[in-house]
Amino acid sequence: MDSINRMAIELVDEALDFADELGMVAYELDSGATVLDFGVDADGGIEAGLLLTEIQTAGLATIQTRMGDVAGAPLPHVELATDHPGVALLGSQKAGWELEFGDFDGLGSGPARALVGEETDFERLGYYDEFDLTVLAVESVDLPTDEVAAHVADLAGVAETAVFLPAYATGSVAGSVSIAARAAELAVFRLSELGYDPLDVLSVSGSAPVAPVSYDEGVAMGRTNDALAYGGRVYLHVREGFDRFDEVPSTAADEYGTPFEEIFESAGWDFYDLPETVFAPAQVTIDVANGPTHVHGATNEDLLAASFDLR
Repeated sequence: MDSINRMAIELVDEALDFADELGMVAYELDSGATVLDFGVDADGGIEAGLLLTEIQTAGLATIQTRMGDVAGAPLPHVELATDHPGVALLGSQKAGWELEFGDFDGLGSGPARALVGEETDFERLGYYDEFDLTVLAVESVDLPTDEVAAHVADLAGVAETAVFLPAYATGSVAGSVSIAARAAELAVFRLSELGYDPLDVLSVSGSAPVAPVSYDEGVAMGRTNDALAYGGRVYLHVREGFDRFDEVPSTAADEYGTPFEEIFESAGWDFYDLPETVFAPAQVTIDVANGPTHVHGATNEDLLAASFDLR
């Protein structure tokens, strides 16, 4: 496979070329690193969120929107499909890089993680990237600083001028879109954590509603995670059977039925202090090649209607 950072850089170039049309703002830091504001101070919309998701998955997934409904209310949904679920989702899209520098707090996703390769996902995938430019999407209420760029450059082994940082707040349209696109990634991650070989996941499709935007980051974190845990639906085509498929959806977690804003509050808003089982899609269909098709979980539209403040 070609370098996923190279493929993501091509999409970054597209974002730079169409910044005005996307409602995105790009600028250079003093270090020479480039920040692409998709939804911190910028107004980036649905199309910006879709391109942001393409960057996060390094162009290895097809992402689109469709109209669906939640509790009878018409709402946009995001659909993602990929035939490269291991590398695209676990090796790139997963928000696996914690960024904490003084007052700055964020999560990093994207192909820069594959240049570092320290997470267990890369050992399971047997994939590590090499390239002289890199992309790390940063989810934070603040725009990335030179300190963030220097940290990324150091760990990724590239020059600071070679670092590109797409940025977005959870409470933004681009944030709601890109997080809704994580349903498939959560299902593949849950399987991998349960002991299933991620290389045996052959293809995956997922969808989830786009959570209404709130500029209160706590509310936004709750809604976007509720969209996945109570509205996310995923289809997986896999090579081998497994006796723990029923543990993949969010219905298997003890916390199921509790709005995520309450879950986060109980954990002191520490993302990494929560059990991994809570981060899962609501419903999965797992189609075993030349075998049975397993269906587990269920959506919860009443909880979503309350979380989204539908009236």
